[in-house]
Amino acid sequence: MDFSECNFRYCVAVTKKMSSGAADLRQRKKQNCMESDKMAPEERNKENSKLGRSPKYMLIQRLAKLFFGCLAAVTSGMMYAVYLSTYHERKFWFSSRQELEREITFQGDSAIYYSFYKELLKAPSFERGVYELTHNNKTISLKMINAVQQMTLYPELIASVLYQASGSEEVIEPVYFYIGIVFGLQGIYVTALFVTSWVMSGTWLAGMLTVAWFIINRTDTTRIDYSIPSRENWALPYFACQVAALTGYLKKNLNCSAEKFCYLLVSASTYTFMMMWEYSHYLLFVQAVSLFLLDSFALAQTEKVHEVYKIYLFSLFLGYLLQFENSALLVSPLLSLVAALMLSKCLQMNMKKGTLMSRLLKIMYIYLVLTITVTLNFLLKMFVPHKENEHLLKFIEVKLGLNTAKNFTMNWLLCQESLQAPSQDFFLRLTQSSLLPFYILVLIICLFSVTQVIFRRICGEPLKETVKLEDGRIGERPEIVYHVIHTLLLGCLAMCLEGMKYLWTPYVCMLAAFGVCSPELWMTLFKWLRLKAVHPILLALILSMAVPTIIGFSLWKEFFPRIMTELSELQEFYDPDTVELMTWIKRQAPVAAVFAGSPQLMGVIKLCTGWMVSSLPLYNDDDLLKRNENIYQIYSKRSAEDIYKILTSYKANFLVIEDSICNEVGPVRGCRVKDLLDIANGHVVCEEGDSYAYSKYGRFCHEIKMNYSPYVNYFTRVYWNRSYFVYRINTVISFQS
Repeated sequence: MDFSECNFRYCVAVTKKMSSGAADLRQRKKQNCMESDKMAPEERNKENSKLGRSPKYMLIQRLAKLFFGCLAAVTSGMMYAVYLSTYHERKFWFSSRQELEREITFQGDSAIYYSFYKELLKAPSFERGVYELTHNNKTISLKMINAVQQMTLYPELIASVLYQASGSEEVIEPVYFYIGIVFGLQGIYVTALFVTSWVMSGTWLAGMLTVAWFIINRTDTTRIDYSIPSRENWALPYFACQVAALTGYLKKNLNCSAEKFCYLLVSASTYTFMMMWEYSHYLLFVQAVSLFLLDSFALAQTEKVHEVYKIYLFSLFLGYLLQFENSALLVSPLLSLVAALMLSKCLQMNMKKGTLMSRLLKIMYIYLVLTITVTLNFLLKMFVPHKENEHLLKFIEVKLGLNTAKNFTMNWLLCQESLQAPSQDFFLRLTQSSLLPFYILVLIICLFSVTQVIFRRICGEPLKETVKLEDGRIGERPEIVYHVIHTLLLGCLAMCLEGMKYLWTPYVCMLAAFGVCSPELWMTLFKWLRLKAVHPILLALILSMAVPTIIGFSLWKEFFPRIMTELSELQEFYDPDTVELMTWIKRQAPVAAVFAGSPQLMGVIKLCTGWMVSSLPLYNDDDLLKRNENIYQIYSKRSAEDIYKILTSYKANFLVIEDSICNEVGPVRGCRVKDLLDIANGHVVCEEGDSYAYSKYGRFCHEIKMNYSPYVNYFTRVYWNRSYFVYRINTVISFQS
């Protein structure tokens, strides 16, 4: 008998043990809910009688613990929402501003989201407002868009309904109501993280530490400071609620009512999350991969994991219907993965146990699922008509070094800070707050414990139904293993793209706080160290209280004065040039005028004046990306005639040139807008000895200010200040050679 045959027989034997162990575990787990609910009180009564405690005393103790924990969670969320509101007021002086000055604080895509919220409130009825958004031809020239589908405006629809239905018109201004909802959702976000850490560790002290780390590292945990109406600020609180419910749902020995509650909460929050953010299915795909790995190693109850898969399918199907048959959901990797998992399960169930094929299927399960997923996704993209963003695929290729590009849009995306690797300052900030060191410690202990559990499963040892503190086996708890895998996957993404840190860092706060507050984690460490001088259980209980207390006091001493200073400091945000520009447009420009300029400025013009624009700061539509690139040519080295033809092709009547872009002095040469345009157009750029082709024209944004022919034949300056130059695009031209 050769070595390969021996190896194969060994693998088959190991697989038999794993499958039999998993089957035994599933059989034990499939007990009737009523029986488990009846048995649990009896066991607790026996333990309480041994300790000399009555069941009534224990019930009161549990209720008190639950009450104070919930009170702390809700209070933490409310205080964070108040903190955000106070900081926003101090930063922008919102209450003392006029409406126009308030609206200018919404920049870029934020301005577009809020402008549609205003339009909904101005509509004669909600139905009419929705119709105008779904058949919108008053925003972008020569283009009708379904703004609800293309920009995921469901948050604005909900906010407008709540504002009108609650009778808030006479109580609060629309802008305060809008940002108040977003700040309230951020409070729910923090509360959900609090509850998740509490459920995992068993003490709400972990929740308090989670909130403290979240607020201290606010620069890296949320984008609320930079863009209040952004989709992730609306969506991620629901995802945090889903993760909290999923954590409880995966726990062992959960009573029937609690399991049903967690299941319903997972279902509702998953669907809501998918409706709030167009990229939500990608984050759910990462979560599904975590659950798939958890199930593959037989570390969780298979039935529960597959119930979550069904929730994904239901949410995708319902989202497809209610998002105007959004084909992006049909070709999403989430659908392909869940379908592959369901198909693999059917193959396993229909295969006779003990046969050679069934054993091979068990060994090659992961490879089979991945193969079916890739194949199914490829077939769906072939046969399902979809408008998936091709530039994202090209961006990934260029980011991984598989391709190079001189395309303006591609290079512009690569230059965005959020799409670059995280800086050293990011890790330095997490280290200074002590978050990163404790996260690494907790992660290492959990990973080693999970590795031990997987090895025991391979050897045929079944999982314990109830893991006790003295066992020191934190890696046998499925909810812990899930969070370890989930944070690792999100961490890998965050190491590639800095923008992903806003998805990863909140769960780093949660996992680190859980670890230092969990006696089980300390007990797992002491089991490896084989402590004999001190009783390990007593030491684990002491450290689970002492370590977070010391961390909390040190954070309070160092960071609390900074937060108070931040709230007491009066900052000033005043942009008189933009205010003057918007005032001039509203007073002087014709109502039917179309403005052209940078997409970020066009978003502000649309919000503050309501005038039609030629482009918007949206990056999920290839046609709009092409428009943006064409209109950005006003900052390139091209002739007046070329620019005139581009602008008139979009029916633009006025051109706005920003001095900040034309004379930009960026920290990174080669990432300025004018540099990227010169590279894309093949015009002259001298940098470190390298030169590109020569252009016989000067930079348009400079030349047009000189007021000489042929520029004055095409464009007439009608307004200017220190930051902006506005030109009317002439309709009658005397062309000159």
